[in-house]
Amino acid sequence: MAKKIIQVNERPPLRQAIPLSIQHMFAMFGASVLVPSLFGINPAIVLLMNGLGTLFFIWITKGKAPAYLGSSFAFIAPALIIIQKYEEQGMDHMEAFSYAQGGFVVVGLLGCVLAFIIYKFGSRWIDIVLPPAAMGPVVALIGLELAGNAASTAGLLTTTEYTPVEGTADQFIQTITNVDMRNVIVFLVTIGVAVLGSILFRKFLAVIPILIAIICGYIAACCVGLVDFQAVNEAGIFSMPNFQIAKFNLDAVITMIPVLLVIASEHIGHQIVTSKIVGKDLLKDPGLHRSLLGDNISTAVSGLVGAVPTTTYGENIGVMAMTKVYSVWVIGGAAVLSILCSFIGKFSALIATLPGAVIGGISFLLYGMIGASGLRILVDSKVDFGKNRNITLTSVIFVVGLSGVSVTLGDVQLKGMVLACVVGMLLGILFYIFDRLHWTNDREDAEPEQEENAVPAEKQI
Repeated sequence: MAKKIIQVNERPPLRQAIPLSIQHMFAMFGASVLVPSLFGINPAIVLLMNGLGTLFFIWITKGKAPAYLGSSFAFIAPALIIIQKYEEQGMDHMEAFSYAQGGFVVVGLLGCVLAFIIYKFGSRWIDIVLPPAAMGPVVALIGLELAGNAASTAGLLTTTEYTPVEGTADQFIQTITNVDMRNVIVFLVTIGVAVLGSILFRKFLAVIPILIAIICGYIAACCVGLVDFQAVNEAGIFSMPNFQIAKFNLDAVITMIPVLLVIASEHIGHQIVTSKIVGKDLLKDPGLHRSLLGDNISTAVSGLVGAVPTTTYGENIGVMAMTKVYSVWVIGGAAVLSILCSFIGKFSALIATLPGAVIGGISFLLYGMIGASGLRILVDSKVDFGKNRNITLTSVIFVVGLSGVSVTLGDVQLKGMVLACVVGMLLGILFYIFDRLHWTNDREDAEPEQEENAVPAEKQI
């Protein structure tokens, strides 16, 4: 029997909603906490603003667009450049980070301006610049390009490091770190329970296989000695997030602005794949302008008070695809739990002890779900690969996204899904211009050309 679908506006009973919300919180936690860790700031403020940002997003989209807002990875490279620049000028780390916050705020506000432009001129242009033959592979790349990250997080890859020998310029010590079999065991337990649970579990258990897999993986990690509870013992019962007001500098803002292209492409892709999952066109209702506005206001406010920028999270999209639970009440519950965690020190520290092998095991499945959703766009849209434009668009986008090539604009590097999206948009616009000029050979209204030596119909036998 097929799983019962819990639609966007449905409100599950509290006894079901709580574990469903916990499942969403665990799905986002690993990646969302990683970003503030890279910036060297307390994750508590990020958990607080992620939760508040998600609730605001739900409100501004009228509860019609299920999405969890987690920490954005798109800002990492320019933010680290800004932090390093100001530290070299003698500032302490947190003051240097405050100028990166200023960049977050400005990019968020510019995203709001983009949302207003879309509100005025509509989003029909998306079908022109990203037709299904382009959108399908772009969405698929959201999941596929993260596959390597999932494997790395799970500890399944052998790593090689080169350390320079002291006193020499061209001699290095090679250090090879082999795969720890404990990680393999925990990974297999986690993904095994998730995969088999999604097929074998019944009734309510069938909608929380991710949560059950995380619990089983965590128990396995404790058994093999991968969990360290020292941070939990040292953490206080209650804690207060560290607030810090953003500072603004023109150089820092200019360094950060190109990220707007990245987050806009990512947001559109996430909204389209979510639309396919829930069976409703979210670009029309509540509208791309609303979801983009909610996302970017959250980014601006988060940056203003000391947190990191936010984005709709692929991990949570994967949870929805797997469990068929799309309720904004469930996602709102996860946001509330995240807010509570930001004030409960020991609970935050306990969740932070989740080993990478558990997070990686879950990510393997969730990222694959997103990739499959991109292929579903091609199937549902009945893309005709007998047409040159369609096979060309899909082929070029997949190769650009998976080849590792990159383009640098200022201090921002475009690669993977974002670069593939840009290339797809340029080709989509080019093909549209060719259509308007009647140059293309596969338009719907194009008349078939007769061969010069063809026999007239009336003379054919």
